[in-house]
Parts: sequence; C-alpha cells; structure tokens
Amino acid sequence: MKRLLAVSDIHGCADEFKELLDKVKFNAEEDQLILLGDYVDRGPASREAVEHVMFLVREKGAIALKGNHDQRFIEVMGETDSLTEMKFFEHGGIQTFQSFSGVRDFDLRLAKERIRANCSEHLTFLQQLPLYYETDTHIFVHAGLNPAYADWKTQPERDFIWIRAPFVQQKTVVKKPVVFGHTTTKDIHGKADVWFDTDKIGIDGGCAYGMQLNLLEIKGKNQYKTYSVASKGSWK
Repeated sequence: MKRLLAVSDIHGCADEFKELLDKVKFNAEEDQLILLGDYVDRGPASREAVEHVMFLVREKGAIALKGNHDQRFIEVMGETDSLTEMKFFEHGGIQTFQSFSGVRDFDLRLAKERIRANCSEHLTFLQQLPLYYETDTHIFVHAGLNPAYADWKTQPERDFIWIRAPFVQQKTVVKKPVVFGHTTTKDIHGKADVWFDTDKIGIDGGCAYGMQLNLLEIKGKNQYKTYSVASKGSWK
C-alpha cells in the first residue's frame, strides 16, 4: 500500500510546503500526495504555491482539492459583488494579488489586468479542482461534511469548503475517518499539532498565522504519523 500524505492550508507558504515534502522524502512512485485546498492568500508566495501544486498534480500524480480561499480568488477575478471582494482582501487577498500580478503598490485594476493576461491557466486549474477525495479507508475534504445529510455527497457544494462547527463539534454520519483542514487545529484543541478524534482528523496547523504546516502520513487503518515544519512568518 502506498503512503497517503495529506497537507492542507498552504496559504502561500510555498517554502514551508517544499521543505515539508523534503522532510518526509516524498516519492511519487511510492506515495499518494493529497492536498486539501487553500493554496492562496495571506502568505507571501501564493503564485509559487499554486504553480508547485500544478506541477505535483500534472507530473507527480497528486490529488488537489479546492478550498474556500481558492474559490473566493476565482470569484473575485470574475464579476462578483463588493462584499465578496471586501472579504477577499480582508483575509489575505492583497498578498495573493501581489504575488500573482507583481504589482506591489496595490492597484486593483492593474493587478486584475495582469493576472487575467498572465495567469489564466492558474485560474482554470483552481476552478476545476474537485471538492473531495475518497479512498477505501478515508474521506478527504477541505472543510468537512455536514452531518445533516445522510448521503454526504449530496450536501451543498459550499459545505465542502466552508463548514466549521456543525462538522467539527458533531459526530459524522460516515464510517470512514474524515481528514480535513480549514479550521485550524489550535482553534480545536489549543495547539497547532494534528488533531485526532474518533471520526475525524484535523490537519490545518495555521502556517500563515505563524504556527506550522502539518503533514499526515497514513499507512493503513489507524496507522498514522505526523510531520510539521515551523512557519517562517505570520501574515494574518
């Protein structure tokens, strides 16, 4: 059985992400890498992070899922309402636009023009990402599964990338452990390490908040090992 290696919420922390893969000696022939979304916002290198994810998917067989920040970036690059745009820039979107456009003295119009002209491939890649990935032993998703839906695959698309408390605080209705990001583990159990519950595993170590980037290694049922690298900064 291949090692399953799960990472979530890179948030522009491209250097930490590459360091983490080196730390676990990632080998695409022996490992299945699963990325749980939120590649952009807050951190200093969103474009580099997305480009590395694109490389890993296309050349190394990685599975990449969509996160809420990835979706919001796509929306802001299209025709969207002012509230969505405001929330995007309040939660790290300026760093994303600077990274993708190269415009440092922030000019929204110019930044959008440059991103549309030079990064259409990146936007298409993010737009087409799936919302979940399932193996024989686990379910992987960015935010979680809504326990109100007996058939979790029929839940609203928004729940896959946005849900928090109803998923984290209640038991799931599935028989497989759910591996997720989105809600930082510090907000769940007071520390940045991977959080294990009986039915779910949270792996978002809050790298962009100055904490750490986590990786969960799965070798079989209930066979887990965790790795982490410390954040190189804080970009709240």
